Amino acid sequence: MKQQKKTTLGLSTLAVHAGQKPDSATGAIMTPVYLTSTYVQEAPDKHKGFDYSRTVHPTRAALEANLAALEGGKYGLCFSSGMAAISTVIQALEPGDHVVAGNDIYGGTYRVFTKVFARFGVHFTFVDTTSVDAVVSAVTAKTKLLWIETPSNPMLRLTDIAGICERVRGLKIKVAVDNTFATPVLQRPLALGADIVVHSTTKYLGGHSDVIGGCIVVNEDDLFGKYKFLQNAVGAVPGPLDCFLVLRGTKTLPLRMERHCSNALAVAEYLAAHCEVARVHYPGLAAHPGHALAKKQMSGFGGMISFELKGDLERAQQMMSKTRIFALAESLGGVESLIEHPPTMTHGSIPREDRLKVGLVDGLIRLSVGIEDADDLIADIDQAVASVL
Repeated sequence: MKQQKKTTLGLSTLAVHAGQKPDSATGAIMTPVYLTSTYVQEAPDKHKGFDYSRTVHPTRAALEANLAALEGGKYGLCFSSGMAAISTVIQALEPGDHVVAGNDIYGGTYRVFTKVFARFGVHFTFVDTTSVDAVVSAVTAKTKLLWIETPSNPMLRLTDIAGICERVRGLKIKVAVDNTFATPVLQRPLALGADIVVHSTTKYLGGHSDVIGGCIVVNEDDLFGKYKFLQNAVGAVPGPLDCFLVLRGTKTLPLRMERHCSNALAVAEYLAAHCEVARVHYPGLAAHPGHALAKKQMSGFGGMISFELKGDLERAQQMMSKTRIFALAESLGGVESLIEHPPTMTHGSIPREDRLKVGLVDGLIRLSVGIEDADDLIADIDQAVASVL
């Protein structure tokens, strides 16, 4: 029987090779870190595609091509942080434009929307994006963008990307998805109808807690032109070593996500059965309200868990200080496990009354489950909870 010719590369192959070729000068298999700010030109405006490193840089170009391929997009653009990438999307709007955003999103996103861009005439409405009807009902004649996080940070709520995109098709509204929690390994928003994908490459894409960065991936020429102009004009670009570190991270992304997912599921199941745990928020649990959608929309449930201990805030805070493997620190997505308190750390910029409305209670604990042995992680949580009984 004749074997059918494979026409597309798998994700793991793209992670290792997309955007990267052996160095033409030396044959080096790893993308060089070009430590240069400018490039010699043969004549005015006659060069080899590079003139100034804020505008274009070979190490950054390799990373941008790699990330675009992983997300199934045409264009990738890299930035100095996830917030720089998010800000670029909003900077492309005009005063008077309206954005509908999730009411359960990263605190830094909420802060830049309400404290920075609202001052320049961009209007924001925050709704429960788990309800497609609620999103559509919030749309006005001035709505230009829908902003979605799924799974959300920190409540791990699921939003139907395809369902929302279908409902707003033809309305000249762009749909942007922050895909940081899921990564392109577990979810590809462009294939579900979204127009814009944003990542904090600091997190799973880099994967080793040693670099800050962000990216945007799109298919449309017009969107790419707008964001490329802002990338150059504003200049919030990553350095060459930052790009190299993220490229190193993406090579192992599919393997790491397998372990993050399997470990997180084991930890979530342990927490769900623990008599001292009041609630567990993890889409891999059958009891999670978004479980069916997660199975449909994602190829895995991710490495992030939020949960609530029984008792008061003080007890939760004491427990977080007693872990030995889980490090008490902000951020997520690294190979090491982290534990943090969203109300005072990552989401401290959101007013308490707004946090409580969406269920982000004072005692919520968020875990970024790493790639250590699952049994060790469970034992660490177990002893930390036992220490505050």
